Amino acid sequence: MCGMNRRRVLALLPAFIAVSTLPACTDKGTGPVEVRWGKENCAHCGMIVDDPRFAAQVRGGPKGKVWKFDDLGDAILWMAKQPFGDDPATEFWVGDSDKGGWLDGKAAWYLEGRKSPMAHNFGAVPDKRDGAVDFAQLKKTVLERGSPTQCITPTDGAS
Repeated sequence: MCGMNRRRVLALLPAFIAVSTLPACTDKGTGPVEVRWGKENCAHCGMIVDDPRFAAQVRGGPKGKVWKFDDLGDAILWMAKQPFGDDPATEFWVGDSDKGGWLDGKAAWYLEGRKSPMAHNFGAVPDKRDGAVDFAQLKKTVLERGSPTQCITPTDGAS
């Protein structure tokens, strides 16, 4: 009888290990997710997301879905068209243009003049510096300027 239980345990062990490691690989429901650099497309313009210094992620909507962007300006333009874009629960994550990693985009500071993939030309930094603007000012500026000429989205009438 004891041998029978040992065989069962040994047979089920690989399945138990696989199931127990799943939480480490799955989405936690908050925060930024892993980006497959050079293999994923911007949700706004369709370009490849490949520069972590200017990338952004938005997590929101009823299911907390995550969308990825090649330029934080594209993320702001995209959010402005979403019914959940201004919802305080919507998360906005941006690449730290100096040190790498992710910053809370609503708490970050933004420096203009950094050459970004879609020419919005803002880079996020974690602390206030000379010339840096906060999220509210960044959003206002990006929305006033709109999409740069090289960023023609399918919804903008591109063929």
